[in-house]
Amino acid sequence: MLHVSLDRGRRRTLQIATAAVAATAVLAFAFTNLSTAQDRVAPSFAGPPSFADVVDYVSPAVVNISVMKVTQTMPTSGLRRLPPRGESPLDEFFGQFFGSPGAPDFQMPREREALGSGFVIGDDGYVATNRHVIESASEVFVTLQSGEKLPATIVGQDQQTDLALLKIDAPAELPTLRFGDSDRARVGDWVLAIGNPFGLGGTATAGIISARGRDIQSGIYDDYLQIDAPINQGNSGGPVFNAAGEVIGINTAIFSPNGGNIGIGFAIPSNQARAVIEELKENGSVSRGWLGVQIQDLDADLAEGLGLDDTDGALITDVVSGSPAQRAGLVPGDVVMEFDGKPVDSTKTLGRFVAEQDSGSRVSLTVWRDGQSEEIDVELGELDNPAKTARLSPAASDVGTDLGLVLQDLTQSARDQLGLDADTEGAVVARVAPGSTAAREGIEPGDVILQVNQQRIDSAADVLDELAAARAEGRRALLLVRRGDAQRFVALDFA
Repeated sequence: MLHVSLDRGRRRTLQIATAAVAATAVLAFAFTNLSTAQDRVAPSFAGPPSFADVVDYVSPAVVNISVMKVTQTMPTSGLRRLPPRGESPLDEFFGQFFGSPGAPDFQMPREREALGSGFVIGDDGYVATNRHVIESASEVFVTLQSGEKLPATIVGQDQQTDLALLKIDAPAELPTLRFGDSDRARVGDWVLAIGNPFGLGGTATAGIISARGRDIQSGIYDDYLQIDAPINQGNSGGPVFNAAGEVIGINTAIFSPNGGNIGIGFAIPSNQARAVIEELKENGSVSRGWLGVQIQDLDADLAEGLGLDDTDGALITDVVSGSPAQRAGLVPGDVVMEFDGKPVDSTKTLGRFVAEQDSGSRVSLTVWRDGQSEEIDVELGELDNPAKTARLSPAASDVGTDLGLVLQDLTQSARDQLGLDADTEGAVVARVAPGSTAAREGIEPGDVILQVNQQRIDSAADVLDELAAARAEGRRALLLVRRGDAQRFVALDFA
């Protein structure tokens, strides 16, 4: 092995020389790589699609809507209608601590400008939007993309679906939008929303359809598209587009604890909106069929008590006196399984089927009664009063081991106190044991039991007899319970 010995000075010189050579090599390598990098061409990445062409195409038909209206207090729940711009969530805060227009000591309403969105659906000047945008408005104006502000008249509005139709007289032909088929929209499809958030003017946001068929408890016609394209105050009434530039929804509500966007919005499907808007255009209002029943969804306990294999159907809990349902012979305890040959899987479905019919229409109902199916023909009436709409009662919940009921006969004094007709028969719930089955099923003192296992009740003794029979046979007791003006069925388990 060869050993080389150098003094300190020579070693120092050699180290410097070696470092210089190494630095020169590094610089040469860097310049070579730089030259190579400058000559390279960046690869083409297939990123998300651009909506620029769609925005250019549809924007001229999207309008801003301004109204003079009385300010309403914002709801306190997480689900809320999109307030028009101008109605601040702070109104609720100040109302709580300093009084509100609805408070007894302060009745003076405040009129202020609020802003929303809409879109042109015909070159003759028709504009679609939300009803809550123009509700209580004394004046309505539509501002076109050009900045021209035109007065608008309200052609019609529909409270049930929160839709409204306006009319403007434009000096020139207007660009219009076309409706797409919302039934073909799928979860995961790209969507584009254009509107007037926070009064900023035409703003485009994009996202996807994140769910379909959402029920936000705003009415029996809930069937919303859920989207994650950001929408905020002022987007109300604005359109939701698919990638082809077709309107597949109308923005109407958001899920938000603070009034702003958190990524969950709801739009009325275009197929529902189109039918309502066409009727508003023709008649100024929407005519809906009326059956005249109170209904509730089935759960497993109720289905078993009625002898059904599943929970499909709508259970009738009450029949309005003089209604089409009463004239046709429908009674509490009937379960509507089909409507004109179409399956009924829930109260929502039945409500929509009825509403889609014109008054005077004759329809066939398949009902489950006393363990068998029957066909019943009904001539529908007209729903001209929202109070006639079928009210939905919650189904029974968990069952327990003790019924926990203390009952009394229904006397005339009790009828008067409870606001019941003189011919009402049944038994009054005097007390409910805490933690009992009845308590867990929501039965309360003052409730009136009208039937047990679909047998009429004339006294408290009748209730006890029917309960004893159900216990002996090892089956649930199915109670028809009245509270105020509403009735519902409750299934109690003796297990």
